[in-house]
Amino acid sequence: MEVAADTAALGLESSEVIGLRLARAATGSPKGAVEAWLMCSEKVVALAELQGLFLMGSLGRTPSQAAKGALKHYRKKVAANRRRLRKSV
Repeated sequence: MEVAADTAALGLESSEVIGLRLARAATGSPKGAVEAWLMCSEKVVALAELQGLFLMGSLGRTPSQAAKGALKHYRKKVAANRRRLRKSV
């Protein structure tokens, strides 16, 4: 149940970030272009970091632990983006 709850929370948090990013990108300003670049580049970096954690065994020994670790990793990234984007609203 914990993995399901964390997954649902990540989905809700991500949808807010997507909305904030789309609002910024829709302005057509240079900040919007930077945000579009960040949307893509941050995903590549986050995945590479997660792969490193997995290969080092830092996500745990069981599938459940690995899922929790992956969700924690992505939720931190989403939370940082949400804080950054909320400041500019």
